[in-house]
Amino acid sequence: MTEPDVIAQLQRLTSRLDALIERVRILSDENRSLRQQQESIVGERAQLLSKNEQARSRVEAMIARLKSLEQHT
Repeated sequence: MTEPDVIAQLQRLTSRLDALIERVRILSDENRSLRQQQESIVGERAQLLSKNEQARSRVEAMIARLKSLEQHT
């Protein structure tokens, strides 16, 4: 291999490495963003489950009061 061939090959490798490094950076940023979104969604889901449970409890309490009123009339 001649020196220009070696230099050209090294330049190609350097270019490929730079592209790979950039791709890793982009994927890392996307991964971080997706993890943040997932945390947000998990938190939102927990809040919705809690609200759903509260609503269910209130509805059950209302039903119990209505049944109690029916029995007294």
